[in-house]
Amino acid sequence: MEKKLLVKVNDRDNVAIAIRDIPAGTDLGGGLTANQEIPQAHKVALQRIEEGNEVIRYGVALGYALRTIERGDWINEFMLELPNVPSVDELACGTNLAPELPEPVRRTFRGFKNPNGGYAGTRNILGISTTVQCVTGVLNVAVERMRKELLPKYSNVDDIVPINHAYGCGVAINAPEAVIPIRTLHNLVRNPNFGGELMVVGLGCEKLTVDKLLNQDEITEENVVILQKEKGFEAMVDKLMKVAEEKLKVLNKREREELPLSELCIGLQCGGSDAFSGVSANPAAGYAADMLVQGGATVMFSEVTEVRDGVHYIAQRCVDQAVCDKLAKEMKWYDHYLEEGEVDRSANPTPGNKKGGLCNIVEKAMGSIAKSGTSPIAEVLSPAELPTKKGLIFAATPASDIVCGPCQLASGITLQVFMTGRGTPYGLAAAPVIKVCSRNEMKEQWGDLIDVNAGPVATGESDIETVGTELFNKILRVAGGEEKSAAEKYELHNDLCIFNPAPIT
Repeated sequence: MEKKLLVKVNDRDNVAIAIRDIPAGTDLGGGLTANQEIPQAHKVALQRIEEGNEVIRYGVALGYALRTIERGDWINEFMLELPNVPSVDELACGTNLAPELPEPVRRTFRGFKNPNGGYAGTRNILGISTTVQCVTGVLNVAVERMRKELLPKYSNVDDIVPINHAYGCGVAINAPEAVIPIRTLHNLVRNPNFGGELMVVGLGCEKLTVDKLLNQDEITEENVVILQKEKGFEAMVDKLMKVAEEKLKVLNKREREELPLSELCIGLQCGGSDAFSGVSANPAAGYAADMLVQGGATVMFSEVTEVRDGVHYIAQRCVDQAVCDKLAKEMKWYDHYLEEGEVDRSANPTPGNKKGGLCNIVEKAMGSIAKSGTSPIAEVLSPAELPTKKGLIFAATPASDIVCGPCQLASGITLQVFMTGRGTPYGLAAAPVIKVCSRNEMKEQWGDLIDVNAGPVATGESDIETVGTELFNKILRVAGGEEKSAAEKYELHNDLCIFNPAPIT
């Protein structure tokens, strides 16, 4: 079989994926012929698969054939029955703890040390948090003025970022699940990229009161602006400008210094937007993650629904029973959340994912997990929870990109690595985002938006270790301010979408 035509992941697999579009009738080698046109990244049967038998990729059953599949057939989403979701009641814990991890080529980066300790910043940003959407209009006007009139005076400050969101009023603030959006916003205030400077803007009549974001001793005139206390629009803007400038004066004194990787916290997001992701981009990100963890850094991977079908593999890497129990608890919570919404398992993957060759959520999960590398999992976090340990962490967030990002920011990441196979101009204002693509065609199409191309891994022109090391070095250069990522360069900033499973009233 020619490597340039097909990629097979595991010896057990009875399918392979097409490296490029393959016309019907193409000789695939070894006596195998394409019976139909095989779109790029889609699966072709390597052998006859009888009705009801397993279709295997990554060495695991993606599902069961709904009809007999002939050798050389194109396999699509409509030909498979989903297997049962794995139980979380009896997970085998700590049976696959990697004895060795790759040595990092560097063990330091240039970051901003914070006065309150914790992780260092990769950027020096004035973050202005809001309690309610009602203040957004005024704040946005003020921020525009701040960037024009104030920011040029404070050259060590990278940006002024409003933390605008749709929470705060018309919400069931005392509902049990309201703890998630409140925790998210409380922790976002304290992201390490904000340098320990607190600035909160409230209206004055909202349900999300300032005391839910700040501790009592932090609620001062230097930190808080309540718009209803001001006499008119101009007074509001003037007050915001005045408070912001005092914060900018403090932040301007921050300087980068050489710091150990133990002060770096990054996030990995998006696990499988096409069938190449689990072959190229995600394993390369996993290799970079292993190097970072070996160097002392904290690395988070996320997205419950995109790993749920591989939960037993994650459990095998949990360092102890307590971590495994927390994993099971988070999975059960999300199972219940989806059940309440009457969501079926076919809701993920997306149409774009399916066009990229992913049949179902099992296949997506197997590829998604690859981005976590092989490191032992030191901790499991609830959505937007702060870590207490370093190393590899599973942060239990929704899979939606624009929701996962804010959750990871709230958990303390200062840089995010985002894998894509189909392409997305996603970005975050509060932290740089590095984009890694899974296939050469994506790099060719969006050359100015992709930071690292993992496509050569899929074609056999490179390997996971080489691209993973390239990504590792890119992470440290961007984290250290030596480079800007493409999303950062073009100021591609998605809205902050706060995960709110509680009722809206």
